[in-house]
Amino acid sequence: MKNKTGIFYGSSTGTTARIARKIGTLLNIPDNDIHDVAKTAPSKVGDYDVLIFGTSTWGSGEIQDDWLDFADEVEVLDLKGKKIALFGCGDETMSDTFCNAVGELRHRLTGTHAEFIGEYYSGSYDFDESDATDPETGKMYGLVLDETNHPELTDARLHAWTQQISDEIA
Repeated sequence: MKNKTGIFYGSSTGTTARIARKIGTLLNIPDNDIHDVAKTAPSKVGDYDVLIFGTSTWGSGEIQDDWLDFADEVEVLDLKGKKIALFGCGDETMSDTFCNAVGELRHRLTGTHAEFIGEYYSGSYDFDESDATDPETGKMYGLVLDETNHPELTDARLHAWTQQISDEIA
């Protein structure tokens, strides 16, 4: 049986929305399964076996604004049996908070009992700290992208990560 996958994203400038659609294309996810959290009820996550959540990092390392209320409601759900993969957009020049929002989502959703998948290396990005880094493995909690400074890295990283996700949900 195929796992039903939904992508949920918050996007202020359109970058995270564009990346969400690219992930959808690479994973053959129909457009109607790609959701802007600003326009979607949090209960919609119940329709899916695999959840791919995407956010950009703002301010001093916070999740994108549209995620605030959405995450409040999702973090109290019991998502046992579901898998969550995270991706985020950031700017490595924000060296002490690079893609922190990915880490914030991970920490907020830990109590849902979902299985997290899709950890990924930060690659050639240059930053000092990130709450999105797993201190035990050194990997990021999900795919992190810097479209501001390194858009040339995005396509290869997206292809590798989506292949990894496909393998992890097979």
